[in-house]
Amino acid sequence: MMKTPLRIALLMHSLNPRGGVVHTLELADALVQLGHEVTVIAAGRPDQGLFRPTLARLSVAPLGELPSALVPMVGARMLAVAAHLRSLDLAAFDVVHSQDSITANALADLQAEGRIGGFVRTVHHLDTFDEPQLTAWQARGVHSAQHLMCVSGLWQGVLARDWGRPAHRVGNGVNLQRHQADASEAQQAADALVLRAWGLRPGTPYWLAVGGVEARKNTARLLHAFAMVRQEVPEARLVVVGGASVLEHAQAQAEFDAVRRTQGMALGQPHQDSVLLTGPVPEGVLPALYRQAIALAMPSVKEGFGLVAIEAMACGTPAIVSRIAPFTEHLQPHEVFWADPLSVHDIALALRATWRLRQQPDERAAHALQARQVASRFDWRACAQQHLAIYAGQASRSHRFVSTEHPCHA
Repeated sequence: MMKTPLRIALLMHSLNPRGGVVHTLELADALVQLGHEVTVIAAGRPDQGLFRPTLARLSVAPLGELPSALVPMVGARMLAVAAHLRSLDLAAFDVVHSQDSITANALADLQAEGRIGGFVRTVHHLDTFDEPQLTAWQARGVHSAQHLMCVSGLWQGVLARDWGRPAHRVGNGVNLQRHQADASEAQQAADALVLRAWGLRPGTPYWLAVGGVEARKNTARLLHAFAMVRQEVPEARLVVVGGASVLEHAQAQAEFDAVRRTQGMALGQPHQDSVLLTGPVPEGVLPALYRQAIALAMPSVKEGFGLVAIEAMACGTPAIVSRIAPFTEHLQPHEVFWADPLSVHDIALALRATWRLRQQPDERAAHALQARQVASRFDWRACAQQHLAIYAGQASRSHRFVSTEHPCHA
């Protein structure tokens, strides 16, 4: 640990609940608890608050009216973050750390202006874009960073092989205070109230998917598999939570809707429909949804880490995950239910297996205990200490991250 507190700026592109945003906030809180000064800098609407509190200071880059088209909208977000950074005293930070491409490009602008000497970047995952400008911005966000981190060996290897960039592996954690497997009558009653508010009647069996309708979340194949299993469990529902993404997912939504129509699951009333799309949910709702689900279904075709699988397991809930990296890096064969993400049939088999487990209380209790033990391996304090070891080696090198030559005071 550092002998003196570090002053750390953590930048994230949004105030909404996404995997990288959760990672940033948990890392920030863990760093504060270790005695360091942390400021989280994020873009948001002037009337928008953070979806949950943080121990760190929060500095919001205000977003004006954003263009509806994707590329201009992303560009406007970058400009807003860069403008906000110019209003801050950047010399007040020992480390400036971006968690995404949008804030990395804003920092690249300030680096080109000589306002900072460099920055750190965590690459959670990389995307393939049809728009050349998005591809260029993604590349700039990787190549402009002086030092890279990533949360899995998969992306560490991609960065080394395809980008020629070494990266420190820092992993992920889970908040065991926020995600608990509380089976008490009082907690079950509280969970029932939460679920009822979102259109789920008490006792309704459901599989849970987190992240919204996206191609990389494989939501269309999951829906197709659910339709197959629902013939055997007609009372079951599929609950899809989240979706507060900056990127467009119109094609994925169209494919999802097409499966819905062909399988006879057209939109109905919330309490009647077999598929529930909640959108982003407030703080405290997701743990309740985890606890009462048959299982978390996460047959993603691409992930940075798959943090929600660990969160579900911390709540004692079985997790269905893809038999691909990064899941295969940090989960053992007996710890989760595996599925080939490209096979609807295989995903359906995993759904059926978790339904059978639900019918066996003793086996389910044993699996829940094992799931919580697995989740306990993922510790935010240890993750923060990994970051500090990297920060220590860099922040001591004459402020290589932050230049004091061109401070800009608010």
